[in-house]
Amino acid sequence: MIDYSIIIPCYNESGNLTKLLEGFNDFIMDLNAELILVNNGSKDSTSSMKTDLLRKYSFLKWVSVEENIGYGNGIYQGILNAEGKYLVYTHADLQTDPHDVYSAILISEKNKENSFFLKGVRGGRSIIARIFSRGMEYVVNLILGVKLKEINSQPTLFSRELINNIANPPIHWGFDLCLYYHAIKNSYCIHRIEVQFPKRQEGKSKWNRGFLSRINLSIKMIKYCLEIKRDENNKP
Repeated sequence: MIDYSIIIPCYNESGNLTKLLEGFNDFIMDLNAELILVNNGSKDSTSSMKTDLLRKYSFLKWVSVEENIGYGNGIYQGILNAEGKYLVYTHADLQTDPHDVYSAILISEKNKENSFFLKGVRGGRSIIARIFSRGMEYVVNLILGVKLKEINSQPTLFSRELINNIANPPIHWGFDLCLYYHAIKNSYCIHRIEVQFPKRQEGKSKWNRGFLSRINLSIKMIKYCLEIKRDENNKP
């Protein structure tokens, strides 16, 4: 059995893919691991790169999603095709270094726990971004009654049993929140690692396009937290 499945959903990230895979090529052959690239309905040249990338990188597995119906669905489709005991996902935009995934795996190797959950903590962010994150964390924690920090930071690594025990995980941006919340509620051993969060080198953010996009995400996150709380209260 493969120990680690590294899942990378990508939507219109063709400009980053070669450098991204070169980063993983530095260390992945030293691991019992696979890398699953999920082409999450990209409209750029991502699809045309498939043959060359599969030929060049023997550790690569390619999953194609015809239509992008959500960030969470991209991750989940990768999980459905994964063979690893532990699952890791991160972004394709290179704002999280591939070597941070390696650091996360090394911590996992030392712990070898079934109930294991790890997330990055982003450094190098702007003051505005940090203020926005802290504000959202306060609201989320107030609604859900648990302490969640840096909810959307990457990489995220967890034992397979966590996702197996979540019925109907969200297909949208709330996937990060859902996993993190369930890990804490089920008393998982939570680990955090410091990562840097540099500016994008290629492409454009799919959600962070200014103040209004942040407000829109905040409203959606509050609604999703209320949905989680309602479902918890309705359990028999």
